[in-house]
Amino acid sequence: MSPNVFVDNGRTDAQLQRSYRACRALNARHGKTFFLATRLLAPDQRPAIHALYGFARRADDILDDIDPSRAVTERAARLDALAGQFIAEDADADAVLPAVLHTARSYRISPELFASFLDSMRMDLTVTDYPNRRALDHYVFGSAEVIGLQVLPVLGTVCPVDEAAPYAAALGKAFQLTNFLRDVDEDLVRDRVYLPADELAAHAVDRDLLQWCQAHRRTDPRVRRALMAQHAYTRDVYNQARAGIALLAARSRPCVSTALTLYSEILDRIEDLDFDIFVHRARVGTPRRAAVGSRGLARALWSRHAFPATTKPAGPQPLQPLR
Repeated sequence: MSPNVFVDNGRTDAQLQRSYRACRALNARHGKTFFLATRLLAPDQRPAIHALYGFARRADDILDDIDPSRAVTERAARLDALAGQFIAEDADADAVLPAVLHTARSYRISPELFASFLDSMRMDLTVTDYPNRRALDHYVFGSAEVIGLQVLPVLGTVCPVDEAAPYAAALGKAFQLTNFLRDVDEDLVRDRVYLPADELAAHAVDRDLLQWCQAHRRTDPRVRRALMAQHAYTRDVYNQARAGIALLAARSRPCVSTALTLYSEILDRIEDLDFDIFVHRARVGTPRRAAVGSRGLARALWSRHAFPATTKPAGPQPLQPLR
């Protein structure tokens, strides 16, 4: 910890340190694959990424609370409170807010990206099905694509940010679509289906059939075909996103490449399971994650040495409490 006291909108260095640590702990506990990838970033980049994750996790925790005693109105009030605290920059209201507010200011992350994220989170309070791809894409933009756009200034680019933005958004989308495929069973428990209804209907699949599969712990052939189509679509989104890695700052490429590899391999595991997602949850095993992570770390260390950061974001620099 720095011996100097850095004050940011009333926050002292020690208070910001605690907030960044709280965000890091959330990332380590809930986002294991993502957290592994963040270890490949330079130390000065990690706190900001953890902060952005921490804010997203806070909203997710509110929405995914399936305690029947908590009405939709109560969760809506809690989400609105978090949004209000962020807009008002009320850093005392929540442990993650000092860090995320500091990160947003430091990297000049557009408030509109946070607003879009919160709009999609509000959709989860009442929307349980998506009639078509357009409707799902609207949700995915706010729930996932904006996350890619938020982290882009932290990662840095070798081109104008606007040129790299579509690829960053595509990677966020690919990660989210992977979650949708992996978590069909879990999402049904929460009364949600994150697959376009018209594309499922093309394979004679509807919510009732998905629930039958869940109840009988088996994948009906029609559902398998529908999932295969969603799987292929998601593969295409990964291919779009992969082309953007070369546009990132050299020191950030190993991290993003590793994250893309590990997360896309969840699709491999789904395929290996023959889409039997109502019995097994697709996972990338620890040995594989360790192997990919080790190779990524070697590339990351070399990149940091060969291509040291030459520019810094405008505004107060993020603290570096974490290693």
